[in-house]
Amino acid sequence: MEKIKESGSVNRKISKTIIYIVCISLALLSILPFWIMFINATRSTPEIQSGLSLLPSTHMMSNLRVLLDKSFDPLQGFMNSLIISSSATLCTVYFSSLAAYGLVTYSWKLQKPFFTFILCVMMVPSQASAIGFYQFMYKLHWTNSFWPLILPAIAAPAVVFFMRQYLLATLSIEIVEASRVDGSGEFFTFNRIILPLMMPAVATQAIFAFVGNWNNLFMPLILLTQKEKYTMPIMVSLLRGDIYKTEFGSIYMGLALTALPLFVVYFLLSRYIIAGVALGGVKE
Repeated sequence: MEKIKESGSVNRKISKTIIYIVCISLALLSILPFWIMFINATRSTPEIQSGLSLLPSTHMMSNLRVLLDKSFDPLQGFMNSLIISSSATLCTVYFSSLAAYGLVTYSWKLQKPFFTFILCVMMVPSQASAIGFYQFMYKLHWTNSFWPLILPAIAAPAVVFFMRQYLLATLSIEIVEASRVDGSGEFFTFNRIILPLMMPAVATQAIFAFVGNWNNLFMPLILLTQKEKYTMPIMVSLLRGDIYKTEFGSIYMGLALTALPLFVVYFLLSRYIIAGVALGGVKE
């Protein structure tokens, strides 16, 4: 019996070791592309063309100077991207959570057809409506404006679907009914009771929404033509000039500056995801 217990404990230790090795290997594979990007931001163009290196070089400041000499304004690009991404993310997570709350807590005749319509809208790519959207914005005189990049984020079918599924799994209707009996209004109930319960889902979708809006190149490139309104992805896409004069070190520097805020947002919001994974509505 003791031998069986000892062999079982040995097998568990071996399994844990294998799991740790696999997890560490996957983590290193995930970090490696970002590490190479930051390393190449410190290397010169000949060094980058000579081959791969995992150790930093001494050309970071020279790459930054080349970046600034190409009319690259990181501060302006950061501000433009931050305004668009933050505003669009807030609109996405709040209004999608509100729509999901209405789909879960209210019973009405067209509830299922309306949700089916939302799922159908998810299947339509944004590129398919780009021409009509641009013409509409042009008639509204909203080209070279941030509004066309912010306001459409209110309608995010994929986020509504995710929030609805999260509420179905965690929300107990008794909470809503109890707040209504106490005289609470619907918006007060949502903002003060439901939204805190949805914080893990909100944090998850906020990360995806911020990353998607920050890296968005297609629509800003169509709508924004003034240099003062350019976002970071547009600026980085314009760095590459003639193929014989391309400064790869400065391009990697621009990519590294573009990626930094994404790491900050992830590390700020990831703790909410981890802390609230098991969050529920009512404990029986």
